[in-house]
Amino acid sequence: MTLTLELPAELEKELAAAAQEVGMSLADYSLHLLATYSSPSTELKNGAELVAYWRKLGLIGSRMDIQDSQEHARQIRAKAEHRRTDS
Repeated sequence: MTLTLELPAELEKELAAAAQEVGMSLADYSLHLLATYSSPSTELKNGAELVAYWRKLGLIGSRMDIQDSQEHARQIRAKAEHRRTDS
């Protein structure tokens, strides 16, 4: 089946950037998103079910550029703590 979509330019840029991050073409990445979509209406009862759900969505292992997830989380947290807020 062929499906043609008219995407807003900003969404196309975001999808293209996300596809490049994981080393996929825009078309393959978009197909992956559609193929792995499932409604989050199911209530997850524990952490194991959450991890299984994330695996099904292809979220686990999708950031191959992150070698140490805990260090990456520390860096994000430190950056957020030192973020300047202009009010």
